[in-house]
Formats: sequence, structure tokens, C-alpha cells
Amino acid sequence: MSRPEIYSPEGLRIDGRRWNEVRHIKCAINTHPASSDGSSIIEQGNTKVMCNVVGPAEPTSSSGGGGAKSNTNSFANENKVTLSVKATVAPFSTIDRRKRSGNDSRIQEMCLTIQHIFEEAVMGHLQPRSQIVISLYILAQDGGMLQACINAASLALIDAGIPMYDYVCACTAGMHDTEVLLDLNRLEENDMPFLTMATLGATRKVSLMQLETRVGVDKLEPMMAAAMSGCHYLRQIMDAQVRKHGKNRLARVGA
Repeated sequence: MSRPEIYSPEGLRIDGRRWNEVRHIKCAINTHPASSDGSSIIEQGNTKVMCNVVGPAEPTSSSGGGGAKSNTNSFANENKVTLSVKATVAPFSTIDRRKRSGNDSRIQEMCLTIQHIFEEAVMGHLQPRSQIVISLYILAQDGGMLQACINAASLALIDAGIPMYDYVCACTAGMHDTEVLLDLNRLEENDMPFLTMATLGATRKVSLMQLETRVGVDKLEPMMAAAMSGCHYLRQIMDAQVRKHGKNRLARVGA
């Protein structure tokens, strides 16, 4: 069986995109109003993630996300909100149908990463002695799972009315030989070193930069620049969806 061509001499990727094009994106908020305070669903290519947010509410004895405990008597919780993240990966999300439990080390690491990101992005001092639970459901995986989870959580928190400094938007970028590729799918992630970057809105403030493979210093800067431009582009799409939802709700109220 021949190896698929990741990047052709004509400058086209395996799915027909140019190097600086992101995958097709669909997103929506307030998808599950009856079961959560805020909800969202996002599709980036064939990767699909759903997110529910409950809170701010009175803290429980344990947060249930990333192994972190929520103690209502702790001094830190007197001054800011307690954030917890939990993720569920559907067995049918990949072609190998491998069931991954919540105790999977990779899932726990991802939950802790997302928790730390939004602890900085959420204005936690405005909701002291309270708890916010972010529940992520990964329905389909085709690369960029972490970035899709971050983007879905950002939309769901906004839908819940939780004050944030700005959107948290994430995107990936990889290096194929000497060419930078933006927003990688699963085949591309398996073939090249890549990083995941999250920025706070349209600024240059980096909330996350995760790189798990070795890459030369001369290649790192163009990867970072491409990922940051992808984050800013995704911010525009997410903001347009939030504003569209707001206008629709206002029209229904006024009708």
C-alpha cells in the first residue's frame, strides 16, 4: 500500500487545502439549554466536540475534573471561582473503536491543560466561593483534538454568561520538510512535528503552546506565526457565531 502524499509539488495538501488554510469550521452555541447553563458544539474538519458548562454554582466536595479536589473551606476558593474540566471520548470517535476511560493519562493531562488555560481567561474574582464544571464530549477525531476542545469550551463559557477577558482560540501548525502547514488533520499530525497554540482573543498573548516533538529553533518561529494567525482567524469565526446567536435571541424576544 502506497504512502499518501501529505504535500504535493503543486502546493496542495491531502485534503486539497493550501498550506495556510484551516479546515472547514462549523460551530453553534446554546445547543443544550435544558441540561446546562452554557453549551456549544464545534466541527473542525472531521473533528467534532461538544461542550456543556454548569455554573457558577456552589462547590461540591469534589470537582471531578483532572483529579483536582474542590474544598469549600480552602482560602483560595474564598477569592475566586473553582474550575474543573472532564472529558469523555466516544468509542466510535476513531476508526480503531478503542474505548478510553476518564482515567486515561492523556485525557487527564488534556483536562488539566484546559483547566489551567481557563483559570487565567475567566474573571474568577467575580464569582468567589463558586464552581464551574466544563464537560467535553469528543465525538469524532481527525486531528486537532485539543484545539477543538479549547474552542468548544470557550464558546460554552460565553454562552453560560461567564465573564472572560476574551475568547480563547486554539490552532495547530506543523512543519513538513521546510513548509509550514496550518490546522493539521490526523494524517498530517502523524507525519510531522507540530505544535498547538492558544491565544487570548486577537492579541499576541499566548495562553498555551504545546510542542511534543523535537524541532529546530529555525523552524519553530514560522510554526508559531502560522498558528497565531490561525487562532486570530478562528476568533473571527467564533465571534461571528456568538453575535449571530445574540441577534437571533434578541429578535425572538422582540417578536
